[in-house]
Amino acid sequence: MSGLSDALVSLPEAVFADVLESDEAYLLIFDFPGVTRDGIQVTATGARLSIEARRQKDVPEDFWFREEGRALFLDVDVPVPPDAVGNQATARLDSGVLEITIPKVSEAATQVPIEE
Repeated sequence: MSGLSDALVSLPEAVFADVLESDEAYLLIFDFPGVTRDGIQVTATGARLSIEARRQKDVPEDFWFREEGRALFLDVDVPVPPDAVGNQATARLDSGVLEITIPKVSEAATQVPIEE
C-alpha cells in the first residue's frame, strides 16, 4: 500500500484525503468542498484510479476576481493497491466528501475443475 500512501502525500494542498483498510477493502476518503455529483468523475483503469473534480464558483453581480486562490479543477491519480480490484470500486459523494471503496482480492480457496 506504500504506493497509494505516497500518492496521497503528494496531492495538492487543496486536497485532503484519508486511507482506511479492512480485511475486505480499502476506503479512500477525499474532501472536495463545493463539488457536486455532476462535477466529479472516478475512473478505474488497470492499476490506477483517476478522479476529476470540478466545482462552480458563483461570482456575485458587480464583482470580479481580484485574486483567485481556490482551485476550480482538481485532478487526482492514485495507484490501486496490488491486493485490490480497482474495476470493482464503488463511490459515493455526500456534501463534498467522496468515499471510494476498493474491494480486496478474495483469498478464499476455489476449487479448480480438471478437464478430461
